[in-house]
Amino acid sequence: MADAVRHIVILGGGSAGWLTAAIIAADHDTASATGLQVTLIESPDVPTIGVGEGTWPTMRDTLRRIGVSETDFIRECDAAFKQGSKFVRWTTDRDDDSYYHPFVLPQGYLDTNLVAGWLAHRDVPFGELVSVQPHLCEAGKAPKQFSTPEFAAVANYAYHLDAGKLGVFLRNHCTQRLGVRHVADHVSEIDVHESGDIAALRTRDHGAIAGDLFVDCSGMRALLLDGHYRIGPVAVRDVLFNDRALALQVPYPTAEAPIACQTVSTAQRNGWIWDIGLQSRRGIGHVYSSAHSSDEDAEAELRRYVRDAGLAEQDLVPVRLGFEPGYRSQTWHRNCVAVGLASGFVEPLEASSLVLVELAATMLSEQMPATRDTMDSIARRFNDAFAYRFERVVDFLKLHYVLSQRDDSDYWRDNRRAESVPERLQELLALWRHQPPSRYDLDRIDEVFPSASWQYILYGMGFVPEQRATTRRSDEVQRAEGHFGEVAGLTRKMLAALPGHRQMLDHVRQRGMPRI
Repeated sequence: MADAVRHIVILGGGSAGWLTAAIIAADHDTASATGLQVTLIESPDVPTIGVGEGTWPTMRDTLRRIGVSETDFIRECDAAFKQGSKFVRWTTDRDDDSYYHPFVLPQGYLDTNLVAGWLAHRDVPFGELVSVQPHLCEAGKAPKQFSTPEFAAVANYAYHLDAGKLGVFLRNHCTQRLGVRHVADHVSEIDVHESGDIAALRTRDHGAIAGDLFVDCSGMRALLLDGHYRIGPVAVRDVLFNDRALALQVPYPTAEAPIACQTVSTAQRNGWIWDIGLQSRRGIGHVYSSAHSSDEDAEAELRRYVRDAGLAEQDLVPVRLGFEPGYRSQTWHRNCVAVGLASGFVEPLEASSLVLVELAATMLSEQMPATRDTMDSIARRFNDAFAYRFERVVDFLKLHYVLSQRDDSDYWRDNRRAESVPERLQELLALWRHQPPSRYDLDRIDEVFPSASWQYILYGMGFVPEQRATTRRSDEVQRAEGHFGEVAGLTRKMLAALPGHRQMLDHVRQRGMPRI
């Protein structure tokens, strides 16, 4: 076939570039003479951002798919286990204001309306009533035992990791095991076919590198999709105000200090602070709105948080990031597809950045066009899927702000203004006044956030629905009570059986995990 797609050229390394390269190479036998060729061009002059340190449980499937040892990954990427997110001071800014978005599905979620039962126990946070995982996190427990095999779980989990080390780890795996060609060079020019397709990327020292399909993983610059094709982003700053971030890498005070098994997100006057525990340090950063806070005030709040946590911060210099929140409604144009930051970026409140890389790389690999003739129809499908996904991410993040009752700054008041809330989210909130989120509201097979996640946020922040009286209500409450009892029983058993988080990580470093 004269127009067969045989060579994939990826521009940019980092987590996005190397994850994409790994998935395509593993799926399409790049290491063999008959497989697809994959070349990744990475400029030695451009550092990666490297501050995205949270993943979703999907990363376990991705690492297993590309043939990585979980033990090696944890050892080499300073990785720890993540069982969800804890939100502090988001609702009322009181000392006792916190709730969880865990990774474990609510007990009995597919069996009955748990919300009907929770309304009788509103003194207990929703997540703690329907899931064992908040209790495991509060007790500092790991999500697996010493004998649990790689990638298997007692409680569902993802990872906290050093993003810079992840890129190096994946690069080594791709080049040494999967047959990916790595070109360390700077792209100086783009060669184009008469049709308008990209023909080759011309490099400073390696000449022109031709390809059939080009993947833009060049970060926020989007050198191919935006720089060349002028496919600009759809701005969402009118919905999600945050456009700045400050990040610190903070050492633990002692080698025995506990390691949190959840991302902690603590609301501030004009943004929020993330706190992520790795094996050797904590990643702590402040995401904020430049329209509501100066850089100096944001840094002062970040340093105050670090000091209040009993950590030293005076010698640390934060990494400063600016971003324009938005996404590209068209991420695949002609023979160029953007993955990662090149496709869009919004604040990392729910760690959606890396999972969107996984989803994009997986769909690209599984839908890999055989010829140029079939590429446009796949591109239309791809664009539809990711425009929808980004819209849903924006809605889900906005939900955290709309439900807040904080009134200590214009930032929080502005976030509740009706004109800043997407119409589709307003419609869902009106519907959820009378029924809980369900598969009918979020009906795609591969929703980024399933309906259970929406429930964790809604009821974690105290949203109280107006339940309709039905003949089934008493039955639903009774079944829900049964599931709440199951959660209590499982909690007792798992707290007794699971090791501490740091204890588990020490075991992995020293002895590894059983391989299936």
